[in-house]
Amino acid sequence: MSLDILTLGEPLVEFNEVEPHVFQRSIGGDTSNVAIAAARLGAKSGMITCLGGDSFANLIRMVWHQENVDYSACSQDDTALTGHYFITHSPTGHQFDYRRKDSASTRLKPSDIQESVIRDAKILHLSGISLAISDSAADSCFEAAAMAKKAGNLIAFDPNLRLALWPLARARHMIHGFMTHVDIALPGLGDAQTLTGLSDPQDIIAFYHKLGCKIVALTMGTEGCLISEGKDRQHIAIPPKPVEAVDATGAGDCFDGAFLTRYAQSGDVEKAGHFANAAAALSVTGYGAVAPLPHLDTVESFMR
Repeated sequence: MSLDILTLGEPLVEFNEVEPHVFQRSIGGDTSNVAIAAARLGAKSGMITCLGGDSFANLIRMVWHQENVDYSACSQDDTALTGHYFITHSPTGHQFDYRRKDSASTRLKPSDIQESVIRDAKILHLSGISLAISDSAADSCFEAAAMAKKAGNLIAFDPNLRLALWPLARARHMIHGFMTHVDIALPGLGDAQTLTGLSDPQDIIAFYHKLGCKIVALTMGTEGCLISEGKDRQHIAIPPKPVEAVDATGAGDCFDGAFLTRYAQSGDVEKAGHFANAAAALSVTGYGAVAPLPHLDTVESFMR
């Protein structure tokens, strides 16, 4: 199956506390969120991972099937459990508690990656979490990137820094090393500041271009986003779309899926940036990673 966007990483089952002591069950995981966001916005998307032999894995497959995300390239380890996490909310924001140690996704290995699947996807999307969850998963990321590069396809990457998974020094080494293979960088401002040691968005964009990234889409939360295509071109500042925020879970993933979808369709970074900004704004108006991800008609109406 030819895909617009193929993601590689870690799906998880999500339990989100929507009321005190009441948890809503869904699925999450950054690259899975990207795949679902892209599918809802009109892209043909797919996912590569390793799934467990439990009911949580069946739930993930069911949701992907409902959302038209292709999972035919996923492997399975019947001896492993599927990772999950809990989200609780407070006046200071949301808190995540993960149960992912030795999960099926951490057992993904390079031999699980099918070159024909990578070759048939316009854009391969990965994240810092994909690199961080295990050595074999990181090796799988590099293997997939090499296959995509060989095929002449685009590679997109969101650093998505999670210091609970690895020390900052190792994260910098691995993420910046991987960035040298990347065409489209999708960093969040906070993560980028921590990783690069820089504070100014312009300097951060220049940093990623220097690593070899052709396109940088820097998300800045309530400040919108800053898009750059090439070292010497003027940066495009896209203002935020005001909404009443409820839960920011998955907003960055929604931006990634929307940006890659519109870029795959148009080849225009400015159009992609405006579209992704609007989609990400809508995604914070409901609870959870997947439920609030908007559909195409909703985003287009919101933009009008």
